Amino acid sequence: MENLRRPWPFVGRSEELDLVRQSLSAGHRGIVVTGSSGSGKTRLAAEAIRGMEHVMITGTPGTRPMPLAAFAHLLPDTVSLHRAAQALRAVRVLVVDDAHLLDDASAALVHHLVVHGRTRLLVMTRPDGGAPDAVSRLLVGDLLPSLVLDPLPPEATARLLEVVLSGRVDALTARRLHRACQGDLWLLREVVIALHSTGRLSGGTGPWIWRGPMPITSRVGELAAAAIGDVGAGEREAMELLAFGEPMEAAALPGAVLESLEAKRLVTVDDRSAVRLAHPLHGPVLRARAGRLRAGRLRRAGRDCAAALATECEDLLERVNAGDLREISGGVGEWLVEEDAGWDEPAMPEFCARRARFARLRGEIREALSWSREGLRRCDDHPACLAELAHAAVYLGDLQTARHALSGGGPVPARTWLLAAEGDIDGALRYLTGSCVFALHDAVRLGAPGLVADRLGQRPGGIASLLADHAIALISRDGAALDRVAGRLEQRGLLLHAAEASAQAAVTHRDHRAARVSRNRASALARRCQGARTPALVDVTLGELTPRQRQIVSLAAGGLSNRQIAEQLTLSIRTVANHLYGAYSRLGSGDRAGLRSLF
Repeated sequence: MENLRRPWPFVGRSEELDLVRQSLSAGHRGIVVTGSSGSGKTRLAAEAIRGMEHVMITGTPGTRPMPLAAFAHLLPDTVSLHRAAQALRAVRVLVVDDAHLLDDASAALVHHLVVHGRTRLLVMTRPDGGAPDAVSRLLVGDLLPSLVLDPLPPEATARLLEVVLSGRVDALTARRLHRACQGDLWLLREVVIALHSTGRLSGGTGPWIWRGPMPITSRVGELAAAAIGDVGAGEREAMELLAFGEPMEAAALPGAVLESLEAKRLVTVDDRSAVRLAHPLHGPVLRARAGRLRAGRLRRAGRDCAAALATECEDLLERVNAGDLREISGGVGEWLVEEDAGWDEPAMPEFCARRARFARLRGEIREALSWSREGLRRCDDHPACLAELAHAAVYLGDLQTARHALSGGGPVPARTWLLAAEGDIDGALRYLTGSCVFALHDAVRLGAPGLVADRLGQRPGGIASLLADHAIALISRDGAALDRVAGRLEQRGLLLHAAEASAQAAVTHRDHRAARVSRNRASALARRCQGARTPALVDVTLGELTPRQRQIVSLAAGGLSNRQIAEQLTLSIRTVANHLYGAYSRLGSGDRAGLRSLF
């Protein structure tokens, strides 16, 4: 691993980079890029203009009172706007960083160049106001196209961390880092450096894992404290209580103070009146800066871990049963896992198992794997954690781990998926067990909706009705209905199920354009499912193979020879070879290594 202080690689912005480069090419006038502090605007600009002749100016707070200060290195000491524009006629590309900090004269010159000049401009600014009027007019008018640079998404953040750390990063660690920094890449860099230097981010022979509290270095503390700003004594007291006890009931805090903190966007209040600090770093900073006596008092006034865990376990069960898999905020259980605490709490393994199931149903497969392993750290034979470990491992193609987790026996849904992953779809369908609607729905996901459509239709509740609609749409071969089902599943947070429904729609549509739309949607949803592999998604990834070809290809990708496949399926070796040859032709792959890569 290289020095973490060196510039980090450019990851996760390929589409934005292409757009900016295109906007700076001949025949275009440029582009305005807006994004919050730390979103990567300056780095995007540096990559876009690499190898391109350009001139760069930067706005700074200290020079705002000085006319044309940003252009001082390009212009004479005293010059009019018209003369300044003439002096810059030869500039082909002008890069304007921190345009919201330009002095009024410099901003007016930038606007003049956009309207009257031949110079192509790349303008970076923040969207939160305070920019000179001339810059603001660039944002609201149609003089230049604009690009809103959103925070780096979780998947891209995880890829960036793995490149920086030269190794795999635990899914919960990647999630915690993304949530803590909220897309601020400068803050992410400082936090990773602080964690690595204090030994709390460790790799060894496995993935990089962060356990323990956030180390509050001077730089991390400055960045987090700047977001808090000036607050009154009562507001700080409430924030400190939340730091030691979030989430808290809104009724437990003074109403006027809570309203003020919410208006300043320092706290959030959800639809259940649970109050949390708005920025994940505020809690660690406030806890670190509280004295020992004050911290003890606040901790006693804060949370009852056992009661909170019981409530969170019940809430997770209710959400799963209701099919409400929308993202939830972190609570006490998640905080205990992150801090590597709560070892004396007997409910922690069960919480981890339920949190793993919640993540799996959301399509957060690697997180589900990490949650189940966290539960097994605390109780190495917890049945529900073993079942969730097997289920997630199967989705990720790690059949050895799944078999080991299921070695103790028991009719769990993961066995169905293990058989499916081994290429035995018929055996998987025969092994379908359980009365849970999601267990019944497994038959629909495996392409056999007729086995369970009636049973799903007899179940009360919104999620059962939705899953029954999925079965009926698949039986009817109704691509449009499958698309609608996929949309409803996505709204509920069931991303993997939605991806599979879109994949089924793609192979059902007779119209090629509709099929392409469904296939693209399935691929986009599948990319958010952290590497999940299921038979329905294989249809999208591997093209349209016959059922027998898919069965043989899956076994070949698993490492079996033609002879072993022939013996297992009671076929001749020549027949197996012919099916593989046909599959290779359709998939554009020439050997088993290529098949393993595709799977």
